[in-house]
Amino acid sequence: MMSFDPYGNPTYFILLFIALLPLMIGLLYGHRSHIYESIISFVFLLLTFGGTKWHTGIALIIYLIYQICLVWLYSKYRQRPDSPNKGWIFVVSVILAIVPLFFVKITPALEHGASSIIGFLGISYLTFKVVQTIMETRDGVIKEFHPILFGQFLLFFPTISSGPIDRYRRFVKDYDSVPTRAKYLDLMEKGVRYIFLGFLYKFLLAYIFGTVMLPTVEHAALQAHGLSWALLGVMYTYSMDLFFDFAGYSLFAVGVSYLMGVETPMNFNHPFKSKNIKDFWNRWHMTLSFWFRDFIYMRMVFFMMKHKVFKSRITTANVCYVINMLIMGFWHGETWYYIVYGLFHGFAMVINDAWLRYKKKHQAQIPHNKFTEWFAIFLTFNVVCLSFLIFSGFLNTLFFVPRN
Repeated sequence: MMSFDPYGNPTYFILLFIALLPLMIGLLYGHRSHIYESIISFVFLLLTFGGTKWHTGIALIIYLIYQICLVWLYSKYRQRPDSPNKGWIFVVSVILAIVPLFFVKITPALEHGASSIIGFLGISYLTFKVVQTIMETRDGVIKEFHPILFGQFLLFFPTISSGPIDRYRRFVKDYDSVPTRAKYLDLMEKGVRYIFLGFLYKFLLAYIFGTVMLPTVEHAALQAHGLSWALLGVMYTYSMDLFFDFAGYSLFAVGVSYLMGVETPMNFNHPFKSKNIKDFWNRWHMTLSFWFRDFIYMRMVFFMMKHKVFKSRITTANVCYVINMLIMGFWHGETWYYIVYGLFHGFAMVINDAWLRYKKKHQAQIPHNKFTEWFAIFLTFNVVCLSFLIFSGFLNTLFFVPRN
């Protein structure tokens, strides 16, 4: 049986086009068939999690049943007229939702790099969707829970492996409606454009930076045995490869979603034009950074303010920045370079806010013009690329891995 990584080769795209064509014709004529959408979702999930990866498909099915039951039970509890909204029930529900991901993430550190038997491609992004649904149910934003719709939300195949992370209410609104012909033609035009831009990013630019250039500069940096110009080359080349590879994948996911009449949110918005580190996180992997902002950072700030953990609002914000980004670092993996990457961005946010407060107080003395704006973009770009060099793990290879 065939098995593919999503958007990994031309055959996947040919099959995708054949599968989407009837759906697109239907949407053009004002019809949406959830049965057909479920069938093609099943086929593409089978292509991703079947064949030699059948064991990950079994893990996905068990995970799906577990999470749907968990959210359904919490939703039933919240829908009770006399629901006391006890904090511990909410906390236990969130912990239970995170438990499978926790074991998947911690297993390689405990088992000498071996993967967990309950792991599968995209488990992080599905867990983010489950946790946000529980939190929005607690907040009263989600009033009703439909297990089948929730399952379709989790298993929406264009985004299942690496996002973007959609929101349940927004997804259901698109999935349960049929766009007007004019609206759908606009979605088609954007979807096709995003897919072709994705080809340029992932299969040309990411190939040039990641496959052609990166091994050469890495070899030169290793031969230099320490800090060198070649290491600088690794920093910039890896950063470009990371961006074009991930942005290319995200464009495929968004483009295919648009062709299915679902406006999945964009993940990147010219991140290398950012004028400061906070601006960067509003442009880079946006659905993930907004998820961390809404469901970890803001809730930590609210909790600390409510319980008066710190007297100063600034101290509260700073501590939450560092914890928030540290959690993001741990989520990437239990290695020193992911953890340092998280801390790096946490403290960068603290310094960024301190500078903005200082700048606001001394507006008359600090110039603001085109040159300072370009300098801010240049500085932010280099700070971000340095963080990506840490994230890459190459410094670990360069300084800590013995070489013959």
